Amino acid sequence: MKTLAKFAKCESGATAIEYGLIAALIGVAIITVVNNVGTEIQGTFTDVQTGLQKRPAV
Repeated sequence: MKTLAKFAKCESGATAIEYGLIAALIGVAIITVVNNVGTEIQGTFTDVQTGLQKRPAV
């Protein structure tokens, strides 16, 4: 019974779960930002490619 009481009072598991959730949220934020930046970079390269194709040949 004492072991069960100790387990109920122990907060290290809850702390680990909280850190895990924080790490997961940071991971999702990083993935979102990288995805958006990648889309912007792709658009920029497409614009450059289009501009270069419209230039007259030298």
